[in-house]
Amino acid sequence: INWQQKARAAPPQADPVLFEDTSSSASAMNTQGYYTPGYNMGAPSSDMQGGAGMDNLFADPMANAAMMYGSSLANQGKDMVNKEISRFMSVNKLKYFFAVDTRYVLKKLMILMFPYTHQDWEVRYHRDTPLTPRQDVNAPDLYIPTMAFITYILLAGMALGIQKRFSPEVLGLCASTALVWIIIEVLVMLLSLYLLTVHSDLSTFDLIAYSGYKYVGMIFTVLCGLLFGSDGYFVALAWSSCALMFFIVRSLKMKILPSISADSMGTGSAKPQLRLYITVATAVFQPIIIYWLTSHLVR
Repeated sequence: INWQQKARAAPPQADPVLFEDTSSSASAMNTQGYYTPGYNMGAPSSDMQGGAGMDNLFADPMANAAMMYGSSLANQGKDMVNKEISRFMSVNKLKYFFAVDTRYVLKKLMILMFPYTHQDWEVRYHRDTPLTPRQDVNAPDLYIPTMAFITYILLAGMALGIQKRFSPEVLGLCASTALVWIIIEVLVMLLSLYLLTVHSDLSTFDLIAYSGYKYVGMIFTVLCGLLFGSDGYFVALAWSSCALMFFIVRSLKMKILPSISADSMGTGSAKPQLRLYITVATAVFQPIIIYWLTSHLVR
């Protein structure tokens, strides 16, 4: 009986444990400052190494001298490039030819198409400096020639597409031909003025502007040809050619011919006549280029 009571009073025994839990003891060891596997207490981090390397680089006088020398060379190269660009193209002068507004563009287009009603062709100056195109409608600009050139290329592509003759090669040839004609025309004008020693305020940008105004008449001619056929094309060609010739003569007259009286004293009359011939030849040459660049677009 006593043995049975002792067996009943004894607590139940737990199941045998295969592995002993040592996590509590490991955490206690970590709190006491013992080494933990996987963490290097002595090796510095990569960020610390990079920061120390950069500090050493900036602290090195030779490195600082090399950086200063390289910076000075870069600044000198930049100044030389800007100087060479300024020799051939002045940015401020180029901005002058694009200083336009909507009012100027509309007036200029009306003068290009109907120049016979325009009376005052004199370019205005302020303290020996010509006024900007937005202030003087007689001043040449590059905005209208640039936009007219782009419009002419797009219109040529449309005309070729309507006639089932469009291809990127033909459109590229059309654009390059129009650009080459302007370059040739400007070079011939510059060479003629140089050989005749004409002292005028005509610049290369002025000549490009006056040569580029023909694209306005070319657009009008191609549009009339597409809308009204060959008859409309030749009528528009005659109108735009006469208007452009009148415009060129009246515009260049204020640039080239005023110096005739200054040079005619003691030099004979050959140079003044040649200058007049240059002005007229420039005007007469415009219809030929217009016909050459637009005739193949209208059939």
